[in-house]
Amino acid sequence: MKPIPVAFHIGPIEVHTYGIGLAIAFWFGYVYFCRRLRARGLPSDWVAGMFIWVIVAAVVGARIMHVLANLSFYEASPGQVFAIWHGGLSSFGGILLAVPTGIWQTRRRCPGLTMLQALDLVAPVLMAAWAIGRLLGPQLMVAGGGHPTHQWFGMYYAGQVGKRLPVPIFQAMEDTAVYGVLIATERRLRRWPDGTARTGFPAGTVLGVGMVLWGVERFFDEHLWLGEDGHLGSVLVQAAGIGLVVLGLALLVVTRRRWLAWLGAGAPGGHTSGGDVPPDPVASAPGAGELTAG
Repeated sequence: MKPIPVAFHIGPIEVHTYGIGLAIAFWFGYVYFCRRLRARGLPSDWVAGMFIWVIVAAVVGARIMHVLANLSFYEASPGQVFAIWHGGLSSFGGILLAVPTGIWQTRRRCPGLTMLQALDLVAPVLMAAWAIGRLLGPQLMVAGGGHPTHQWFGMYYAGQVGKRLPVPIFQAMEDTAVYGVLIATERRLRRWPDGTARTGFPAGTVLGVGMVLWGVERFFDEHLWLGEDGHLGSVLVQAAGIGLVVLGLALLVVTRRRWLAWLGAGAPGGHTSGGDVPPDPVASAPGAGELTAG
């Protein structure tokens, strides 16, 4: 069995499937985020300008982190530093630069949307787009597989010898599951126990849950399927996963306290329902939401 083609030619032009896949994932994220904004009565005409900044920041940050994590290779082959069409983009590097850029642009272009409200809205978008990006990005690039395997589900990847764990497919499934939990959490938070709409509540829960679940996912993906013991890049990814979990848990604690204060003040801006407390968003979440949920 041959590896999945990672490039094809249109005349003299070589087109890399990896780049096309990432472009589709970015396009999906843009369209879905606009839809979620409009569903909540918020303007979306500002998103296009913000998105350009975020895309550039994500690619630059992802590449910088990848190069730093594999510095010995790029010191020996400096001409490969900018060859992103061969793969080599760090998820955490992209986040580290793209998130602050997105927050900065959102504050400039849509000042009525608070930082946590915006991040709660974008968290499910990121998970859905990441699931698509895993299938259309690393799955279609050079050396996109994980550890060698002889299992029936192993796949062949360009630049790697023998069958490999199809980690991009695993990650797409994991990201889809996280997306489902976030949509279910969001739906639960937006309703009181009697079924009436709940508005004005403190933001941060959806983001916190997403940070915890994705941090756990990335840690175990790297530790079990992708990482090389002692390799700097692997250590950094695992450390970043743990850090994301810790920060997510801290955010959930702070958000719960804000919920209790909000309820204690009579739930200003929303319908009160006596004795209600913030639900446990993970343990009590209903079935996973659909991709078309807004």
